[in-house]
Amino acid sequence: MSDNQTRRRFLQASGFAGVAALAGCLGGDDDGSNRLSWHAGGQGGTYFPLSNEIKTIVEDNTDYTLNVQSTGASVENVGSLADGDADFALIQNDVAYFAKNGTGIDAFQDDPVENLMGVTTLYPETITLVTLQNTGIETVSDLEGATINTGDLGSGTQVNALQILEAVGVSDFDEQNASFSQAADQLRNGDIDAAFVVGGWPVGAIEELANTNDIHIVPIEGDNREAVKDAASWFADDTIPGGTYSGVSEDVETVSVQAMIATNEGVDDTTVEEVTAAIFDNVGDLTIKTDFISADSAQDGMSIELHPGAQAYFE
Repeated sequence: MSDNQTRRRFLQASGFAGVAALAGCLGGDDDGSNRLSWHAGGQGGTYFPLSNEIKTIVEDNTDYTLNVQSTGASVENVGSLADGDADFALIQNDVAYFAKNGTGIDAFQDDPVENLMGVTTLYPETITLVTLQNTGIETVSDLEGATINTGDLGSGTQVNALQILEAVGVSDFDEQNASFSQAADQLRNGDIDAAFVVGGWPVGAIEELANTNDIHIVPIEGDNREAVKDAASWFADDTIPGGTYSGVSEDVETVSVQAMIATNEGVDDTTVEEVTAAIFDNVGDLTIKTDFISADSAQDGMSIELHPGAQAYFE
């Protein structure tokens, strides 16, 4: 038995009685069933299916039940964590930094979310700029005058899209706001020219679009990529491998941020440690982003203070 497994069993034996008594403070039901609220993202992205895999792992290895909810993702999820509607949520590391420090975007400007705390980083969230081959859009600069879906209103995707457009000097465009799945439908119907999607590849909504239409992934490379990284330090170089999407055979250069799990300081230390232990003691049971998610890299790009429960596990 591994040291992690031994620690988990000890915690199960010694700590669950106390946790059950606190269930009402943790989003639990009156019957002490230890229900936790987990906010994910849109069903066409990576957050939602990954969250459901985490739900299975946590429920199989602890006494907790996770209620996974589809949401508008990062910015909305921060609000849910701040007011206690969510116990855990997936967010972007740049959005976490903005929220904790009350800066960067209007949603948090001069209004820091002081109870926001980190649990772990997970994987690179690739910025994918997708269009159809017949639009003639070959570079980010070609978006001048275009109709663009920048992601759900208030989402991390919208934040990143607007940062990128500003960095490369694209200022004249018609902005649309919808989920990844809705953006794919808009492209099919010719209602928009391009869409930003932020998530670990492959993104389900883009896969489905590529199976019915000839798509083009617009690279963010060269001077445009350097301008984006100069404008915001949390962007890193990334590559979408050729063959990820049907009809896109060559590698596509782009940028990425980092996906992470966040919680709030009101969630009990034992709960956070138990959930973290369940995930990383059983990471082999995941099928999504398995090349990236590990305890060894779990603090890479962590942009806010760790919750004491997560810190206890990783130490």
